[in-house]
Amino acid sequence: MTHMSTTRIAFASFIGTAIEFYDFYIYGLAVAMVIGPIFFPNSDPAVQALNAFLTFGIAFLARPFGALLFGHFGDRIGRKTTLVASLLVMGVSTTLIGVLPSYEAVGWVAPALLCLLRFGQGIGLGGEWGGAALLAAEYAPKGKRGWFGMFPQLGPPVGFLFAVGSFLLLANTLDDAAFRDWGWRIPFLASAVLVVVGLYVRLKLEETPVFTQALKTRAPAKLPLAQLFAHHAKPLVLGALLMVVCYALFYLTTVFSLSYGVTKLGISRPDFLGMLCIAVLFMAAATPLAAWAGDRFGRRPVLIVAGIAALLSGFLMEPMLNSGSTVQITAFLSLELFLMGATFAPMGALLPELFPTAVRYTGAGAAYNLGGILGASLAPYIAQQLVQHGGLSWVGGYISVAAAISVSAAFALHETRDQDLA
Repeated sequence: MTHMSTTRIAFASFIGTAIEFYDFYIYGLAVAMVIGPIFFPNSDPAVQALNAFLTFGIAFLARPFGALLFGHFGDRIGRKTTLVASLLVMGVSTTLIGVLPSYEAVGWVAPALLCLLRFGQGIGLGGEWGGAALLAAEYAPKGKRGWFGMFPQLGPPVGFLFAVGSFLLLANTLDDAAFRDWGWRIPFLASAVLVVVGLYVRLKLEETPVFTQALKTRAPAKLPLAQLFAHHAKPLVLGALLMVVCYALFYLTTVFSLSYGVTKLGISRPDFLGMLCIAVLFMAAATPLAAWAGDRFGRRPVLIVAGIAALLSGFLMEPMLNSGSTVQITAFLSLELFLMGATFAPMGALLPELFPTAVRYTGAGAAYNLGGILGASLAPYIAQQLVQHGGLSWVGGYISVAAAISVSAAFALHETRDQDLA
């Protein structure tokens, strides 16, 4: 450990992911509430919803590009500079969404710009996570890598709470007309403030000792991506498949369930967001537990146990979500997000452990974001289709299938806990 304090490193890896996920979620929430009518007005509500969900998907398709772009520079010039750049790209994209004109004002230009900025958000987020996880993992003391790798994993629940909190606050202080008119823009503009804080913290960082050491012994890879595909394709694929269950659990529980709860079950949006806030606390609670267990028992057993539990939980979706009881619905959302935290926490250490230093940023980021395409990009859209054609139990089946895929990947993987990162 250099003279950089452990607290600062933990905070720097956490703050970036928290901001990036806040940015990402306010978009997801805005999609469920206002994006459709404001940017795609002249179509029926179902088409609006699908359009809005597709702009949601664009960012997931952009994320692997972000992972490869930032991964390339992260492996060539260093973790620190790249982390600052990814945060800037995300922050600028998000803030600009807050000042976009509506469809009424400028016609087709509005949705076109929205898609472009959404793509920018995806690029930024794609580069963010890999760097934050590496920062934590490459600085971590021996035997504590899972614990350190947890800090970037705490970003999503905290970012989510901030996002939901800001929308709840607005929903309770503004009437519908004002919220649609200008209120929804506030969380996007507020992102600029958060980004300044994040940049301040990150600019004070030093390069990780593992990367500095690696540069002393050999020149960085000319094309980290080519090396990754040539020599590390198997861990890349397995890493991506491991992520599928995390993403499916998360987006089906938040984006899909929110839209289902409000439109089909007639629960008011503030009420449902309140239930999600409770549920996200369970995700936050599962994160340190699973990270600790990952250091104690290994990454694989934790992922296998949590994955099997997630597979079984799919069968509870239909009876619990359709029960109409606030307690049952909140319990189901809490269970799913608890399992999301449990499957997600070990990945902060595991994905960096799968790759050597020369391609680690590219590899960890690519695996993480490929998992996002498989598990999340179309999840709300597919779930919408499944509900229309087969009912809610089919969406539960989707969760079980996603979990089965990730559990199989965990069985195919070697334990990485004792891997030496240097």
